[in-house]
Amino acid sequence: MSSPNSGNTETEPFNQKLALLLAMAMFVLVVDTSIMNVSISAVVHDIGATVSGLQSTIALEALVSAAFILIGGKVGDLIGRKRAYVIGLCCYALGALAMTLAQTLLPIIIFWAIIGGLGASLLLPSMQSLIHGNFEGEAQKRVYALVGASAAIAAAVGPLLGGFITTFLSWRIAFLLEVLIIAVVLLGIKLVHDVPYLGPRELDLVGSLLSIVGMGGIVLGILVWQEGGEAVGVLLAVGAFGLGGLVYWLLRRKRRHKPTLLDPDLFRSHAFRFGATGQMLQQIALGGTMIVLPIYLQMVLGYNAMQSGLSIAPLSLTMFGIAILAGKKSGTRRPASLIRWGFLLLMVGLLVLVPIVPRADSGWWLLVPLIIAGCGLGLLVSQLNNYTLSPISDERVSEAASVNSAAGSFGLSFGLAFAGGIMLAALSIIFTSMATSSTVLPPDEQQQVAQVLEDDAQVVSNAQLEELLATQPEEYQDEIIRINTEARPLALQIALFIPILAGLAGLLTSFRMMRLPDPTPSGTGEGTVLG
Repeated sequence: MSSPNSGNTETEPFNQKLALLLAMAMFVLVVDTSIMNVSISAVVHDIGATVSGLQSTIALEALVSAAFILIGGKVGDLIGRKRAYVIGLCCYALGALAMTLAQTLLPIIIFWAIIGGLGASLLLPSMQSLIHGNFEGEAQKRVYALVGASAAIAAAVGPLLGGFITTFLSWRIAFLLEVLIIAVVLLGIKLVHDVPYLGPRELDLVGSLLSIVGMGGIVLGILVWQEGGEAVGVLLAVGAFGLGGLVYWLLRRKRRHKPTLLDPDLFRSHAFRFGATGQMLQQIALGGTMIVLPIYLQMVLGYNAMQSGLSIAPLSLTMFGIAILAGKKSGTRRPASLIRWGFLLLMVGLLVLVPIVPRADSGWWLLVPLIIAGCGLGLLVSQLNNYTLSPISDERVSEAASVNSAAGSFGLSFGLAFAGGIMLAALSIIFTSMATSSTVLPPDEQQQVAQVLEDDAQVVSNAQLEELLATQPEEYQDEIIRINTEARPLALQIALFIPILAGLAGLLTSFRMMRLPDPTPSGTGEGTVLG
């Protein structure tokens, strides 16, 4: 049942201020890494670090957040969901403040990556628990939609916002603004009513360790694969072993009636399993799209970060608008039906992009398909969290939110790494094939040209490539530019099928959702999936 301290019952008006503050907290959580990504060169220059060192720091933050996210929900149960929310925000503020003041890489590693990553693992589950406990019914659905939309738009406009502030002001200003936003959110903390936890207080230490090994190993393997590192298979195997061991341990503890990190009975709910799976697939599609399109715009069209952000803006703006609208106006429509339409529109938008890519000479060509895909993503972010978590009782909502957040984090990491990796791998194969089959390039230079294109042309535009080839004969220049021009759209088309396949899997999952009765919110007192 819902908390007696619920801040929004059916007879109380919708608390717009609290909803906005929760959305602001989520915005900061997501935009933080986006700003760091686009500020790498400026940060490296100002603090005297290396690019590889800063990239490793960014990867460390993602790893810490993912490794501890399952534990974060249980910690919130033990210390209080509201307190975990405040601590998570303060950790993020400390990390952003360290970025504002840092003169070397070490404080960034300690405060931004490690403490900030731990803050994220506390903040995500506690935030979803507090939404669950402070709002009910349609109000809860609206807040989940608003928070999901704020995360989506932060992921999309973060690079644009960060690039603008870094270019015209300073990257330190961008992180200082994060601190100010968090201060505003904390000033409104009295509006948040805590959600009491009445379950067992014992911490499952072995389960916690296995969750760290499992989630950490999987995410680390993905990050290493994304960077072209070695021992990827070993890391993924360690992660899979950790997760497998966690499942065995949880089931064993449950049979012995001992407290567990996560209650395995959560996964007996078809609605919860399908909802968390949908969350993961939506994030794979979003991550894959948000990595391949900027690469395409910058490599093929020669756009800078700001132009790329503006070209992708129709996706994020449509996603935000539809999520807000769907959260308010869903009415009697079944959530599973809206989720089905979401995955369908996402697929259609991405499929329309496939034939457009080779013909596009500006970002305007992407406008209509990105609006279609944005409508689909807007429907998904407005429904999936509420579908997955609304039937869960207050005692189990933190662990359910942890699993849901872990599924989303894994999906985003996988989508970013796998789609980007597939695109670059496809470029390598296509470059080699086209160069070695060229009738213009002499046989003794074909392999050399293929190697040069594979190593250098992946990250430069045609204009920059022409400068690199200035000393080559004109016919060689024309042939290499032709190969580069034809190979890149084809590689993007191949990479786009990663988010398309995720959308297809989500669509198939939504048909299974349609066969289930709609989840009944736990606060109604009837039909609760998990009580």
